[in-house]
Amino acid sequence: MPREVADQVEDSAAVEAGLDALDTPPRSKAKGTLTRSILSPIVALALFVAVWQFLWSRAIWPEFQLPAPIAVWNEIWKVIDSGQVWEFLWVSVHRAIIGFLVSVAVATPLGLLLAKVPLVRAAIGPTISGLQSLPSVAWVPAAVLWFGATDAAIYTVVLLGAVPSIANGLVAGIDQIPPILPRVGKALGAGRLDAARYILLPAALPGYLAGLKQGWAFSWRSLMAAELIATSPQLGFGLGQYLHNGMALSEMEMVMAGILLIFFVGVGIELLVFRPLERAVLRARGLTGAL
Repeated sequence: MPREVADQVEDSAAVEAGLDALDTPPRSKAKGTLTRSILSPIVALALFVAVWQFLWSRAIWPEFQLPAPIAVWNEIWKVIDSGQVWEFLWVSVHRAIIGFLVSVAVATPLGLLLAKVPLVRAAIGPTISGLQSLPSVAWVPAAVLWFGATDAAIYTVVLLGAVPSIANGLVAGIDQIPPILPRVGKALGAGRLDAARYILLPAALPGYLAGLKQGWAFSWRSLMAAELIATSPQLGFGLGQYLHNGMALSEMEMVMAGILLIFFVGVGIELLVFRPLERAVLRARGLTGAL
């Protein structure tokens, strides 16, 4: 092989290696990841408790309005030690998951219709956006009058809170797809279902995932609102009912404990489910620097 040809081959290989290095997402150091994922939330939580303890020690508010952090912790430990917390979590979390999955099943085809059928978008698009901005607690009285204090009323509130967010997230994701992708699929003979499954949904995944995260948040908030208002023995005893009992008994420790338990469940679902999914999607697109 002539010397000039060998040099050209080496230069081409170097260029390809450089382009591959540019395309490869930077790997974060394990120490930095540990700090961001574990230590930072712990420091923030410790700072929050310290501020809470300081305000309590200054007696700015009476004890029945702002209990000490240790009193709230003792209340949380009491329900954990008695085993009641598992009943609360089961009743509330399984309802939220079922309601969320049903919402996804309803909102996904609805979002596809809104994004790809102009007539449907013009007809019900503003309604879907309006439902998304409507507080889910407003549906609780209507749902109770429609179905009584039953699980059907609870799930109705959850669906009406979550479906608009998921559908609008999918619409936003599809709107950002480059027009060339659907055209290529059509040129290759993809039908409507194949185009939706293999082109639209994968390409719109970042926006769709954002809609799913928001839909879960609305599912959880809607469920808590429904459980807080629609209390009945046949509905079981969830976190919302526990919070309602604390209010009825004027036990601020119970109220604060219920708020914290609801908060911890929301944060746990975010960290265990949606954060890994978001990282995987962004990593596949070379955007891990965003996390």
